[in-house]
Amino acid sequence: MIRRLHQISSQVFQHRLAAAGLELTPVQFATLTILDTHPVLEQAQIAALIAYDRATIGGVIDRLEQRGYVTRKTSVRDRRARDVSLSDAGLKALRQAEPIVTDLQSEILKNLTQSEQRDLIALLTKAVKDTDHDA
Repeated sequence: MIRRLHQISSQVFQHRLAAAGLELTPVQFATLTILDTHPVLEQAQIAALIAYDRATIGGVIDRLEQRGYVTRKTSVRDRRARDVSLSDAGLKALRQAEPIVTDLQSEILKNLTQSEQRDLIALLTKAVKDTDHDA
């Protein structure tokens, strides 16, 4: 059931953002969101914070960089690492997407009452709390 809800949520996310003229995946949105709260992060840190696979986060960031949503430069702390920052265009896209994404939750959970939605969110929050699993 979790897999099916994930499929539904991904489909609704893609449809609604495309209708708004935004080409962002859920992982790209999560990346922009985390960069909004952490102005400079290494790619590995982004992967850890959004619970995404370290091996594939580079491709996600490549696509965001191609769109001009993020910038990358060599880390001053570790010349092997790349620091990633949110660009002005990325911030603009994020601000445009945020209200759409906020509204998605009610569409995804439309078969539940408001009380059931709150309970589900509380239970899901509890289920993922303090997990240390890679996506």
